[in-house]
Amino acid sequence: MTGVHLRFFVHEGERHGRELLFEWLLNAAKHAGISGGSAFRANAGYGRHGILHEEKFFELAGNLPVQVVFLTRRDQAERLLAQVAAEGLKLVYSISETELGVTGSDAS
Repeated sequence: MTGVHLRFFVHEGERHGRELLFEWLLNAAKHAGISGGSAFRANAGYGRHGILHEEKFFELAGNLPVQVVFLTRRDQAERLLAQVAAEGLKLVYSISETELGVTGSDAS
């Protein structure tokens, strides 16, 4: 099956309302009908401002990058992107076409 790989990039301590932003994205995707998603915390990273954030510095706690990933249909990804925009969130994301499947399964 052909689908899309949708990725958001946020900081681990960033919030939307009272909820951590990566958790809000996972919950919003679930309510939008996307069947699964994952959040991955980086050990280090830098963004457009060129500031390196590393796990070893206590004072940078909460600033490490988190990648929130979904493998889904194009229409579901676009629905989630529209919801993010409607919430007034300005998030870095990427979306790319991908082939989806399950190993050991007759169904593709």
